[in-house]
Amino acid sequence: MSARASLSEPVFPPLAINASLVRRILVGFIRNEVRKVGFERLVLNLSGGVDSSLVAILAAEALGADNVMALVLPYRTSDPKSRSDALQVVAQLGIHHLEIEITPQIDAYFARFPDADQGRRGNKMARERMTIAYDQSWAWRGLVIGTSNKTELLLGYGTIYGDMASAINPIGDLYKTQVWQLADAVGVPTAIVQKAPSADLWTGQSDETELGYQYRMIDQLLYYLVDQRYSIDEAERLGFQRSFVEQIVRRVRDNQYKRRLPVIAKLSSRTIDRDFRYPRDWGH
Repeated sequence: MSARASLSEPVFPPLAINASLVRRILVGFIRNEVRKVGFERLVLNLSGGVDSSLVAILAAEALGADNVMALVLPYRTSDPKSRSDALQVVAQLGIHHLEIEITPQIDAYFARFPDADQGRRGNKMARERMTIAYDQSWAWRGLVIGTSNKTELLLGYGTIYGDMASAINPIGDLYKTQVWQLADAVGVPTAIVQKAPSADLWTGQSDETELGYQYRMIDQLLYYLVDQRYSIDEAERLGFQRSFVEQIVRRVRDNQYKRRLPVIAKLSSRTIDRDFRYPRDWGH
């Protein structure tokens, strides 16, 4: 099922957002979080998908187009439409951009491991793109802004220290179906909002095919499981198939390690992330 079909159906009422309010909150969040740690610029990986396109718009609104650098990082099997969609957003916003082909370094590495499967190659590509983002953040003195939404973070549908890495993330508390709503409201090109979600890590890759379910159904279930704290039995009584509920619960639990800092063995009286838990802007 494509994003177009999902968007054509009524929004699940509890996940309907006040787009103008959410936009104002997120623009303020970006501006405040960047400046309070002494920065004025942002760097993001712009894939041509709806999530990164939305973040690019919010970032440009928060700090000005001249303070946003978009990185377009194709691999040789990437869909050319992903590149053209990303460049369309760049042109629409007037932000800086840099295009770097990642094929040489990826192929050089996997020449040693020719039997690597698609998942392993996809993870390597995601991490390569993020190493470039952090290198450019140093060169350009800008924070890396994240583009992972709440659905992806809960399901672990991303690469740890790859596309899930960032200094700040304005859309991490928006489910995918809410991202679509906000993206449509703020002017992400319609073709980008409506195209089928894909990380574009290999030819024909589809998010919903990999996940096995439509985003709108996953988001509805996650709302009950996470936001309303329903049990598996309670979710089943709402009409969700038990196997579906159990699979989503298992994914959320199994991927908890991706959502927290590395576990540190406690030896002292004040251990980072346990006893020493100041916010990141402590001292400013």
